[in-house]
Amino acid sequence: MGIAENREGFYRRHIGSVGDKAQSMIKATGYQTLDALVDDVVPSVIRSSQLLDLPEPLSEMEALAKLRSTMSKNKVFRSFIGQGYYGTYTPSVIQRNLFESPGWYTAYTPYQPEISQGRLEALLNFQTMIADLTGLPIANASLLDEATAAAEAITLALSSARGVQEVFVAKSCFSQTIDVIKTRAAPLDIKVQVGDWTSFEPSKECPIAVVQYPDSFGEIHLYQKLAEKIHKQKGFLIVIADLLALTLLRSPGEFGADICVGSSQRFGVPMGFGGPHAGFISCIDSLKRKLPGRLVGVSTNADGKNAFRLSLQTREQHIRRDKATSNICTAQVLLAVIASMYAVYHGPNGLKEIAKKIHCLTSQFRNSLKKKGIECVNSTFFDTLTLKVKGKANQFFEEANKANYNLFLVDEDHLSLSFDETTKREELIDLLKIFTNSSDLEENAEIAYLGFERSSEFLTQEVFSRFHTETEMMRYLKRLENKDIALNESMIPLGSCTMKLNSATEMMPLSWKEVAEIHPFVPKEQSIGYQEMLSELESWLAKITGFAQVSIQPNAGSQGEYAGLLAIRNYHFSRGEKQRNVCLIPLSAHGTNPASAVMAGFRVVPIKCDEEGNVDLNDIQTKSEKYKETLAALMVTYPSTHGVYEESLPQICEVIHQNGGQVYMDGANMNAQVGLTSPYQVGADVCHLNLHKTFCIPHGGGGPGIGPIGVSKHLVSYLPGHRYLENKENALCAAPYGSASINVISWAYIAMMGSEGLTEATKMAILNANYVASRLGEYYPILYKGKKGLVAHECIIDIRKLSEKSGITVEDIAKRLMDYGFHAPTMSWPVAGTLMIEPTESESKEELDRFCDALISIYNEIQEVISGKQDKENNVLKNAPHTIAILAVDEWNRPYSRQQAVYPLPYLQSHKIWPASARIDNVYGDKNLVCSCDSVANYAVG
Repeated sequence: MGIAENREGFYRRHIGSVGDKAQSMIKATGYQTLDALVDDVVPSVIRSSQLLDLPEPLSEMEALAKLRSTMSKNKVFRSFIGQGYYGTYTPSVIQRNLFESPGWYTAYTPYQPEISQGRLEALLNFQTMIADLTGLPIANASLLDEATAAAEAITLALSSARGVQEVFVAKSCFSQTIDVIKTRAAPLDIKVQVGDWTSFEPSKECPIAVVQYPDSFGEIHLYQKLAEKIHKQKGFLIVIADLLALTLLRSPGEFGADICVGSSQRFGVPMGFGGPHAGFISCIDSLKRKLPGRLVGVSTNADGKNAFRLSLQTREQHIRRDKATSNICTAQVLLAVIASMYAVYHGPNGLKEIAKKIHCLTSQFRNSLKKKGIECVNSTFFDTLTLKVKGKANQFFEEANKANYNLFLVDEDHLSLSFDETTKREELIDLLKIFTNSSDLEENAEIAYLGFERSSEFLTQEVFSRFHTETEMMRYLKRLENKDIALNESMIPLGSCTMKLNSATEMMPLSWKEVAEIHPFVPKEQSIGYQEMLSELESWLAKITGFAQVSIQPNAGSQGEYAGLLAIRNYHFSRGEKQRNVCLIPLSAHGTNPASAVMAGFRVVPIKCDEEGNVDLNDIQTKSEKYKETLAALMVTYPSTHGVYEESLPQICEVIHQNGGQVYMDGANMNAQVGLTSPYQVGADVCHLNLHKTFCIPHGGGGPGIGPIGVSKHLVSYLPGHRYLENKENALCAAPYGSASINVISWAYIAMMGSEGLTEATKMAILNANYVASRLGEYYPILYKGKKGLVAHECIIDIRKLSEKSGITVEDIAKRLMDYGFHAPTMSWPVAGTLMIEPTESESKEELDRFCDALISIYNEIQEVISGKQDKENNVLKNAPHTIAILAVDEWNRPYSRQQAVYPLPYLQSHKIWPASARIDNVYGDKNLVCSCDSVANYAVG
């Protein structure tokens, strides 16, 4: 039985159309068989003739059983390691109604705010929470983790401290953070001075300092005098803070911090062997327009009401490209939302009670140790104690392990313990026995942060006091979810974003204890299951890409880009060719490409594209020869961002290699390669993958993501390392395996699809795109096609001539699509005035037809404007989207009917998705930045 007829296999569940439906789509494109279509789409010069060397596909139940067997090899000890990762309770109402809800985890980045009001409100809650707790006026919608947030903070500070190339980092910061800062600083020739902050004297040459609060030993310091010295030198103080500690301790903003970063992990987000977790950053007002990442703000809509949107929506890496100071184009939205809802559910008083309980237990334990003669190095603390146990650190560490407890081994004379929300008295008694042979836990507990207490209020907004019962919280989450369009409602056809099915089977293991509750720094024998699963996944990805080895450490696509370029840079350096610093980048490239290149120490040289959208081979040859002595790399996307397989790519790669360069492939479009070709076969030396796209990790409203890199044999030694791995160089993330936990999703996807299933998925993605192109081509010109008039896995429809005749823009079409129940395709990228559509293999013929019917109906509406039947300014497109509030008026004074406004096609009568907001004023929002929440009532959208 062929795979297409195996109706019981996972393939049948993942692929949207099989059998007769697929066959009718094939015929609509002018072909008799799928293979014949694919043969004409994918150039033979890059086509693979062999099946992927992967295991036979497993059924859903078999995959879960195998994964459970593997992950059960992990030992889930109680970890008191701390160092940025802590046990926490995810409230059940949040786990059930948010973390495990496809309405939340399958949503796309909120670029279309009218149908993203729910998660935008949740993110504004997050920003408000961070700003309040850190005491700084503005915070963004999250960064990738604590260590990378610290690196971003340094870049932010340097962008404002002109001419400065040196920063000071306190040695009492977490070690993994110092490592990441050093990695990120090296390509930019930034000198990192690590030392004792008490003896640091800021200067004009080094006016930027990074400190930890409380520090890695648990000690609490107010850095006010240091801040004053720094400000005299016109510098910046960066504070890495513990968010939960800030409910009790004075906020960094109050003692002079300019930037504050950290992790929100302990606000209800499981450790997950390192991630994903939402890092945070907040800053003083003067830095707000340089703040990296995404920023949610408040604007007004066509009804004159307040509404949420991404402020400064076109972020700087897309505007400034090689002049950008950050390559971040994503966030950890799903995790930030969980953290924000943790604060909403507990409120300020609940958070303080959790923090006080932790501190009380810490104090009781410290007093018990002190009574038995064990010295605690830190005299002040919130939740962490560093113990001086001369020569006995290893002994106590091992004894604790035998009792299923993990401590943090500082050195042979010191251990530290960090307590958390999940700590129990019984555990303290067990630990006390290990250290003192006594179970006499002291009852008295004094406050160990006297002089550092917080006096300012926080989270005073109504949202943080209104939803403390489970009933109210459940309803709040549901109301927000209903304001969004996610993949559980309709297809999300954005080009280059591959919003495919995230199956329930793939998602289920995320809630397993052996996946969620493991600290990233546990001894290796406790994470055998994780190591086996991750190793198998890396091996599979290596076979799929053709590369020698893969690293899954990078925790976003932007991080993957950076990691790949860093490997190329380090390779050239190892050969004594430090002068190689030129990176060729086509003008059609993702905006993050040039930003990443600059961050990796390269000089960007643009490459032209021809009229068909292909990289200009002549320009490549000319510039490769011109920069022969300094050429480092070419960055290229395949298939191209124009949606075609460029036949000249192997030749282009050869030209780069002949001139001493390396080829970096942006793997955003890997969805169109799997099983048919590979980056290595085409000629690339390194490629990053988007596991959150091609390999089914959900978009989560804009994150989490994973961007692993695959490399050829000669680059293997330059893959990202970590102090907890054998290779300790070039750490890119706080955790050794990045956002480790969500890799179970991609593991399950590959295990259930197998070689044939993955290859068929690629073919069906190509079929779906060509089917959409064939249906829409009669109405909208398809901008770019291959030699045989076909597209790859996405197609670009050209709106420009229609716009010239009618005045209707791509934005008008995008907003009108909301009335039809759809999220818009990618607007005006890579070409202004176009829409890029990617209908993944998961979409059915019925859904593709519904989407095409909507765009054809919109075409007809545009024709009515052109013919004069509808007014050029006051028409159904210019006024879109239409909300219930717009409809429910006594007098309807628009020159079209209510029926035409909200029910333009019959299918909408049976199920209508109502946009939560009328059209939002983007310009007003950027000019009037409001990025924290007032009361729910004041920002209610209707």
